[in-house]
This record gives sequence, structure tokens and C-alpha cells, in this order.
Amino acid sequence: MVREQLIAAHGWDADAIILIPVVASGDRIQDRALAEVGGKALWTKELDTALLAGEIDLAVHSMKDVETVRPDALAIAAMLPRADVRDRLVGATSIDSLPQRARFGTSAPRRRAQVLRLRPDLEITLMRGNVQTRLAKLARGDVDATLLAAAGLDRLEMHDIGTAISAELLLPAPAQGAIGIEILTDNRCMHDWLGAINCGSTFSCVSSERALLSGLAGDCRSPVAVLAVTEGNMISLRAKIYAPDGDHVECGEALFKPGSDSPAALGRSMLARAHSSIRAVFQA
Repeated sequence: MVREQLIAAHGWDADAIILIPVVASGDRIQDRALAEVGGKALWTKELDTALLAGEIDLAVHSMKDVETVRPDALAIAAMLPRADVRDRLVGATSIDSLPQRARFGTSAPRRRAQVLRLRPDLEITLMRGNVQTRLAKLARGDVDATLLAAAGLDRLEMHDIGTAISAELLLPAPAQGAIGIEILTDNRCMHDWLGAINCGSTFSCVSSERALLSGLAGDCRSPVAVLAVTEGNMISLRAKIYAPDGDHVECGEALFKPGSDSPAALGRSMLARAHSSIRAVFQA
């Protein structure tokens, strides 16, 4: 997607950009939760190494998987227009329709907390891997249902898989549905080229969600849900932070100008007034 948009924007030849596949540790390690084996860095460290070594000129990330604090030598230079931010429920038509004590597969602390808040009777089963792996586990009966990102399914042209869940019911993860492009901070030429395909509203909204996460000092263990959208020249942001079992939730909202410190300040204030079971997750 990034290659095609750059070629179209600049009128380059089809072979002007060479794709260098990189297998991240997060793809290789699938039997444990991310928090147990290195967190979100499992999705970025190999690409960071390649960028810093000059082996690649730009790295393409799912922004949901990028740590909030990045090395000074690297910069997120652009984001593509955001895709569907919602989750899709696979294996059932609704969370309410699942039978008592059904097995629900997920490795995401946010999804775990949100599902248990709605259905505390469900049994949460660790489930990682790519879309095909998760669908295969569901088909085998390892779990009764799971949630998958609508954006990922759509990019794989699996438009008919699952039932979309309203963001009003399940707020998405920070930066869900966004693709970002990272480069060396001092690579001015690449900055300029990528500027032609950057979606300003996506960049502002996703950056605001990441700023909230920074204010919370959140990481891959943190049950955080947030969505920022543009309203004229302002950004409206809604956020929720949870206890791991969903028993407690703290909500927050803010309306602010892009680039404001409001998201980080909102994160700090939410954490300050949150239940001790929530603070314990973020202060671990």
C-alpha cells in the first residue's frame, strides 16, 4: 500500500521501491503474551535495526504495535488514511449471544477487560498469531469466539468475516487501523517524499491517542481503549482504562487543538482518580 501510494504520488517507475520482508520476533513467538517476552518492541526492533544500519530507507508499521517512546534517531514521518477502527466478533453474532462460560480467545489486555466487563462468566483463552492462525484455532474449536481488527481483515479482503462491533460498545486500541511509516529523523529527502502521502487528520488523531498512552505510561500490558476524531479544526478524544478483569473502568473525554498537551494531561488525570486495581496495572 505504501509503495503504490508513493509511486502514484511521485510518478515513479514500478520498480523504484524495493520491498524488503522482515520477520519480527512478534511473528515468531506466538505461545506467550507480548508482555511476557518483550512487549511491543517485538514488532519493531528488527525494523529499527535495519533502519539504523542503512539496510532500508523506511519501515512500515501497524501503529497499534509501535511503542509510545521511540529512539530519537527515528521518526514517524507519515501515516496513511486510517482504516476501520472497529473490532469484529468472529464465532458469534454478538457477545450477548455467547453461551455461559464460553471460551473467548484473545491475548490483548484491552479486549480481555472489555469482554469480561460485558460478560464476566466467559473463560479467556490466550490466543496469538496472524489472522489465518486465529481463524484456524477458532475452526478447530480451541475457542468459541474471538475479536479481530476490522482493518486487518479488510486488508486481507476478508470483508465478510465476523460482525463489526460498534466503537460505542468497544472503544478500539490506541492507533488501531493506522499504518505509519518510520524513517531516520535526519533523512530530509524521505521526509519530503512521504509528505505527499501523509494523511494529516489520521496523523493528528493517532498522535493524540499515543500522547494519551504516554500520559498513562501505558504499555502492552495496559488495558487502554481510546479513539480520537476530528471535529472541524479540533480533535475530540474518548478514552477508557480498565482493571485487568474488567471489574473497574475509568472514563475520560477531551476536546482540544492538534498538538495540544491535553491528551497526555487527560491520561494523567484519569490515572490519578482511577480505582487502585487500575492504577496497579499502569504502575507495575
